[in-house]
Amino acid sequence: MQKTLIFGHQKPDTDSITASIVLSYLKNQLGEYTEPRTLGSLNNETKFVLRYFGFKEPKYLTDVKLQIKDINYLKNCFLNENDSILKAYNYMNRTKISVLPVISNDKSFLGAVAMKYILGDLIGGDLGSLNTSYDNILDALNGKEILRFDEEIKGNIIVPSYKSETFKEIVPIDKGSIIIVGDRYKIIDYAIRNKASIIILNNGVVLEDELMELAKKNRVNIISTDYNGVFTANLVVLSNYIKSKVNISDIITINENDYLHDVLELANKTKYSNYPVLNNNGKCLGMFRISVTDNKNPKKVILVDHNEKEQSAIGLDEADIIEIIDHHKIGNIGTSAPINFRNMPLGCTNTILYLMYKENNVEIPSNIAGLIASGIISDTLLLTSPTTTDIDREALKVVSNIAGIDYEKYGMEMFKAGSSIRGKTITEVIYGDFKNFDVESQKLGIGQISTMNTDAILNKKNEFISTLNSIAKNEGYAIVALFVTDILKNGSYIFFNENSKDIISNSFGVEDIKEGHFLDGLVSRKKQIVPKIMNYMDNN
Repeated sequence: MQKTLIFGHQKPDTDSITASIVLSYLKNQLGEYTEPRTLGSLNNETKFVLRYFGFKEPKYLTDVKLQIKDINYLKNCFLNENDSILKAYNYMNRTKISVLPVISNDKSFLGAVAMKYILGDLIGGDLGSLNTSYDNILDALNGKEILRFDEEIKGNIIVPSYKSETFKEIVPIDKGSIIIVGDRYKIIDYAIRNKASIIILNNGVVLEDELMELAKKNRVNIISTDYNGVFTANLVVLSNYIKSKVNISDIITINENDYLHDVLELANKTKYSNYPVLNNNGKCLGMFRISVTDNKNPKKVILVDHNEKEQSAIGLDEADIIEIIDHHKIGNIGTSAPINFRNMPLGCTNTILYLMYKENNVEIPSNIAGLIASGIISDTLLLTSPTTTDIDREALKVVSNIAGIDYEKYGMEMFKAGSSIRGKTITEVIYGDFKNFDVESQKLGIGQISTMNTDAILNKKNEFISTLNSIAKNEGYAIVALFVTDILKNGSYIFFNENSKDIISNSFGVEDIKEGHFLDGLVSRKKQIVPKIMNYMDNN
């Protein structure tokens, strides 16, 4: 079963991270195979929540682009260096691949062998010697094992053509001799007594008991084949190891983690059609063919707490989106097939998940209940945000009881843990919870930080403004703003790039708005901040 990855937006907050974990648990309880992931670094608030309820941080997900491992390439398509030339030839004919990877016994990639090298060796190579295994000879000759004493066979091929007495006079035989012979028993006797490496009996010849016993005593290997002498002599050469007879050349390889797009660009430059696939340890996994790129298994993903392409994983267009669960406006993500899309006007994604647990009759464990409660507390600012609904309130009450927490006391602890900006740069604060939006081809970037210690940020007002101006200029934003939400005062201070002052003033109805202006009651980016800005820009 293919794993499904569940993740929130690129600038993860407590709701998106906890929702990923909560939904993954639910899906797995229902028999699916899922794993929560994160697209970015976790903020202090979220880290506090995970530690409090005993969860590890989800693994980081770089992207969901198609990789070579997502393509149905030819797995285990390679030759061992100790395979025979005949096996290589037959394999190439069967797979219709003229170049194949060659590996060692531990699957380490050694190089590649090409059909042209095999044919070249058979035409102009050394046809008079063998360096191979007993099994390779058996396979090549469709032979029968008579006596086996050695696994490795190496020596010169001798096919007796003289009379027996003449042969014994002029042809020396020793451990390096490989004899191909029919029913010429005097020559067989001579070869056995001189301890030939192996005797290959053609035409199905059977040894007399006396010769068999002598061969056992002298440890002479013997194979029998039904082929005639000429056919046997021609075929036995094909039993040679690839490594001993064929040039193993260098070839361009790819890694299983390489992106498909990059490999296709490589193929366009090199004009090669086949590439050995290696893992990170240099082990060969098989052969990738450009012609099989349509046979793929894209990564299966479920999106939570977002449905805007700009906020999601890099390479989302190459993934298979199977479900989206969100509480924001409908964004610009499209799919090639119908999917489960659940979008509800609630204060938090975790509230939707709470409803899904009830609908599926899945019991909520206490630690999972703690995550759901944390997500609701975070996204609704302890039920004070205008996005809060009665369903959010009811859900928080239920899961807090299951988790065994006083949500008001716990919520203040959580906010306190997340309020500190100690050790963070100005840029890290701005991008800590930052989302991109597009209006009429104009780019908006809205950051928000909820804190119980606004002075720590207000005292660095000039540094924040300078950084916002640089971001807007360098990254092409029409508006880039940071809303510093005061949890205790239930409102937000605003910093913005200087070129967006008129838009900000008109969007929030404040004439000649100043940097650091406090907007009373404005705490929700989703329901109050972004809609006001986008509405003004759409109409002007």
